[in-house]
Amino acid sequence: MNTVKVRKTEIGSGKPKVITPIVGKSAQDILDKAKSFVGTKIEMCEWRVDFYEDVFNTPAVLDTLKKMRGILGDMPIIFTFRTQKEGGELPIEMAAYTALNTAVAQSGDADIIDVEIFSGDDVVNGLIGNIHAAGAYVIGSNHDFHKTPDEDDLVSRLRKMQDMGADLLKIAVMPKSARDVITLLSATENMYTNYAKQPLVTMSMSATGVISRLSGEAFGSAISFGALGKTSAPGQIPVDKLSEVLEILHNSMN
Repeated sequence: MNTVKVRKTEIGSGKPKVITPIVGKSAQDILDKAKSFVGTKIEMCEWRVDFYEDVFNTPAVLDTLKKMRGILGDMPIIFTFRTQKEGGELPIEMAAYTALNTAVAQSGDADIIDVEIFSGDDVVNGLIGNIHAAGAYVIGSNHDFHKTPDEDDLVSRLRKMQDMGADLLKIAVMPKSARDVITLLSATENMYTNYAKQPLVTMSMSATGVISRLSGEAFGSAISFGALGKTSAPGQIPVDKLSEVLEILHNSMN
């Protein structure tokens, strides 16, 4: 399986990387949060721009992103507009979604752009092409906040992301039982063992699915999301505790 080298961080090698979202509303909130990341166990930052009050003002987005880059230095930044249909804060037309993500990729200040893989094949193919042409990476994503699809469906979704050219493959689902968590972990292992050429990022959300955030390395997931204050999804746990458990598991396995 390929790894993805982003600045000084290699995703898909070693223990899963700890990533924390920024979900501030104002530019000042966002920048203050970025400052709080410095000197912590956080290895990557995700800017959930759909929370930002000026998200539809592209120059303001790019200005705030540039300031974030100055604060975070070589910490990889994922830029994510999570659409309302996949659990985000706001709806957005696909033309605007494409334009915003393309502009951010071209700025050079975000390393990885999140692309919701079921936004229409024409839209996704065009956007992935734009992002790669700008020299940024793509994390293909899919979220289900209502249920956990069956294993074959989960593997099929991850394979589609890979086939469409995503550099990282992410899926997050909602469990209704412990059995659903097992389904997600089994699908992750199946994809990792049999099909994956790119690093996987998988999680089962809510308290029921916390084990998926802790045990990812054992099944093939290369990133785990932790919280520093406000969370962006159910089941995220504090960064320090997450990092400690990931380190213990990694050392035990290796």
